[in-house]
Amino acid sequence: MTRKRRRLMILVLALLCLGTATALTLSAFRDNIVFFYSPSDLAARPPGARTVRIGGLVEAGSLKHDAGMTVTFQVTDTARSLPVTYTGILPDLFREGQGVVAEGKLGADGTFVATELLAKHDEKYMPPDVADALKRAGHPGKPGENAPVAAGEEHQTSTLRTNP
Repeated sequence: MTRKRRRLMILVLALLCLGTATALTLSAFRDNIVFFYSPSDLAARPPGARTVRIGGLVEAGSLKHDAGMTVTFQVTDTARSLPVTYTGILPDLFREGQGVVAEGKLGADGTFVATELLAKHDEKYMPPDVADALKRAGHPGKPGENAPVAAGEEHQTSTLRTNP
C-alpha cells in the first residue's frame, strides 16, 4: 500500500466515524423532542405514535371522574375540542375553564391519553404556547381570564407525572 493510499484510507475512516457520530447525535435529539399542539393543530396534523404536548382550556362541564383515579375532560382552543383521559393525581388547581398542558399520545379512537398534566397556580398565568394557540383560534385573552402573563410577572406551574 502506497503512502498516498494509506492517507486516503485514514481520511475515509475519519469521515465515516464523523458521519456515524452525527447520525447518532441527531437520532438522540429526535427521540427527546416533544412538540406542542393545540387541538386544532392536532386535528390538522396528527402526530402518529409520537409523544406530544397539547394545550388549551379545560372545557366547562366536561370534567368527569371515574371510579378510580381516571378522569376524562375536553381540552379546547375555542375552535376545536379534544377528549383527554388521564390516570393519576390531578394538580391541586386543575379545574374547568383553566389552562392546561397535557403530555401523552393520541389514541386510535381520537382520545388523547395523557401521562403528565401541567396546571397553573396563578389565575393570570397562561403558558405561552397555550396563549398563542388560543389567540390563533380567536380567544380574546382578556386580562384575568386566562390571559397570557405579562413580561416580568411571576408565575408557577405544577407538574404531576404518572408512573410508567
